[in-house]
Amino acid sequence: MGETLDLVLVGVLLLNFLMLGTSRLRAAIQFAAMQGVLLGAALFIAHGQTGGRILLLSIVTVLLKGIVIPTILLRATRNISVRREIEPFVGFTASLVLGALATGLSLVFSRSLPLLDEHVGELVVPASFATVLTGFLVLTTRRKAITQVVGYLTLENGIFVFGLTLVEAIPFLVEIGVLLDLFVAVLVMGIIMDHIHREFSSLSTEHLTSLRE
Repeated sequence: MGETLDLVLVGVLLLNFLMLGTSRLRAAIQFAAMQGVLLGAALFIAHGQTGGRILLLSIVTVLLKGIVIPTILLRATRNISVRREIEPFVGFTASLVLGALATGLSLVFSRSLPLLDEHVGELVVPASFATVLTGFLVLTTRRKAITQVVGYLTLENGIFVFGLTLVEAIPFLVEIGVLLDLFVAVLVMGIIMDHIHREFSSLSTEHLTSLRE
């Protein structure tokens, strides 16, 4: 069970690097969708034996993170002429280097934490930290609003991974509430992206300073 979970989390880490290294908006969204599917699988692998609520939560996770939210973002890309992230604040090669550094530091730092015996040696905690840092990098170093939404999703995915260690202690309604909060946040950011595009025919967040009601 632990080896299977670690294998899924390795996939999550690889998708982090793919998101950091791509300039194509649609590819970044698709990588985030794949990550959402893997997280749903990771949740079931880690706690599926505890009951039907975990299976339901895994399905909801896959639907929201892997299908619904990426579909909303992909539809947004169809209405714009820009298909690539151009001139990010930090280049793609530098982003990959920073991502590798963040992953290495996450592995080292997680070993110093007072973890339960069942979590020692697992990739859950380091994968969580690395994914949060990856999301923060994408969120703060990209200019396009859609890519920044992907960064937000990735950051939240990292928090979700860490929650794999606490699922049995968190009420089901709270877990569903977190996923719904994520869904609402993406809808709000979608409205902002539409406003930027209608006003400036662009999705660069640099135009946010010029928006008025």
